[in-house]
Amino acid sequence: MLLKSLGPGVITGAADDDPSGIATYSVAGAQLGTKLLWTALLTWPLMAAVQMMCARIGMVTGKGLAGNFSQRFPKWLLRVFVMALLAANTINIAADLAGMADAAEMLFRVNSRWFVVVFALLISWATVRLRYHQIANLLKWLVLVLFAYPITAFVVGADWGQVVRDALLPSMPHTRDEWSMLVAILGTTISPYLFFWQASEEVEEEKAAGLNSLSQRRGATAFELQLRKMDVGVGTFFSNLVMFFIILTTAITLNRHGITHIETTRQAAEALRPLAGNFAATLFTVGIVGVGFLAIPTLAGSAAYAFAETLGWRQGLDKKLKQARAFYTLILLSTGMGVGLNFAGINPVKALYWTAVINGLLAPFLLVAILVVASDRKLMQGQPSSRLGWAVVAVTTVAMFAAGVAMFVV
Repeated sequence: MLLKSLGPGVITGAADDDPSGIATYSVAGAQLGTKLLWTALLTWPLMAAVQMMCARIGMVTGKGLAGNFSQRFPKWLLRVFVMALLAANTINIAADLAGMADAAEMLFRVNSRWFVVVFALLISWATVRLRYHQIANLLKWLVLVLFAYPITAFVVGADWGQVVRDALLPSMPHTRDEWSMLVAILGTTISPYLFFWQASEEVEEEKAAGLNSLSQRRGATAFELQLRKMDVGVGTFFSNLVMFFIILTTAITLNRHGITHIETTRQAAEALRPLAGNFAATLFTVGIVGVGFLAIPTLAGSAAYAFAETLGWRQGLDKKLKQARAFYTLILLSTGMGVGLNFAGINPVKALYWTAVINGLLAPFLLVAILVVASDRKLMQGQPSSRLGWAVVAVTTVAMFAAGVAMFVV
């Protein structure tokens, strides 16, 4: 039953550990050691509750988030949301392509600029040519590449007693840098593009099962919801487990040897090599390339779904290019702009900062909108979110508002 349930939740969870996320976790481990390991345990239930609420909305209403938002909120506000989402996702795609290309250059000794173009073309071709079920199956297999990070941590070796203490006994930030890093981790782990992708994936799953009309897709059985809870729980657990081991790996190698100022995944991987050996560094690097192939279609796809539902376009990865031209054009445009930002000489670290700012400001407002929709009995076909789920997402919303304020105050 567990194996049958795995799908959208696992893909979404793994996509959260994109190259830019890996960079954030690597910097956290290098700068602060194991001090923030406890955040991986904290963010798991928060992320799981948010993603399950988005999944429930998609399963029960038969529509994505933007389609449901349009029934409760003004169109101008929804357009602000989706424009901000597109901007943040495009910058994130650029940063992810840069991270993948840098990693590939380390592996193959070919200029990273070539890899930026090659990766973008491969991802664009697969997104347009393959149907949803083919893409979903491919993404599920790519999830396995994330095992590189737990393996790397065990290869390097750690003081597991200290690891357990730092993971279970939170050490609250004291300095400006520590608070900033905590804000970055929250913003990287609970990201707006995952909200839209999760709900839209549920709709695609139902279409793949032959439920093509909205009336056919409405409603979900208790058993179906329970299976998705298992799926989302496993996916978000795995996402936070990988986060835990990336922080741990960089903490017990880079931080322990006084290498605390890194800005990119490439610097992290290069610094690992003399400290942890070629095998560990290669695993770390391969993971970056693999997860980029998983994350970029999610980033581009989530914005396209949001725009399509807002503007009434035909949409879906189950359709061919000629059946949904505007939908696919936006996916290709977003990926192409990501390539352009790399060739324009945009600093990927600064780009990630601005992505974090946009996401940090956008996420809590989106969470409020999600809470409104999830508690609307009419929209939710008499199957609103549970009180516990609503309470956990409400706590997450407050935390994200605090994180957004902290970006400016701290």
